[in-house]
Amino acid sequence: MSITLKEGDVAPDFKLSDAKGNDISLSSLRGQRVVLYFYPKDDTPGCTAQACSFRDSSEEYEKRKIMVVGVSPDSAESHAGFAQKHSLKFKLLSDQNHEVASLYGVWGKRTVDGKTSFGMARSTFIIDEDGNIMKIFQQVVPEGHASEALSAVGERT
Repeated sequence: MSITLKEGDVAPDFKLSDAKGNDISLSSLRGQRVVLYFYPKDDTPGCTAQACSFRDSSEEYEKRKIMVVGVSPDSAESHAGFAQKHSLKFKLLSDQNHEVASLYGVWGKRTVDGKTSFGMARSTFIIDEDGNIMKIFQQVVPEGHASEALSAVGERT
């Protein structure tokens, strides 16, 4: 698995369902900065830590008019339960067929503890108001990532 997108590229558009079953496209978010983060699975330790760090930073993201969007292979129903359990207010999108993850180069073979399987690489793309990729984070460490991403977005309002 390798990300072929580069900083400065136009972020590939997509349409996925959120936890409420609403279709969300990346192009519908134009005009605002987006932190698009891909994570493996709802309600697992690392993914929960990452989501909660975005939740805990939500006031600063909102102040800077930055939308946070999480994407995983989980169902909309799973996302709804995860969001409710951890008071997550940002959008969680369901990519059950891995189409968007594949488009972004974050779905593929990975080896964890000597076992090879297919899965999602924890990665984040920061997208500017015009739909261009400002920054790519690969092999994200969940704890503290929300602050790291916020720093990369910058102070623009």
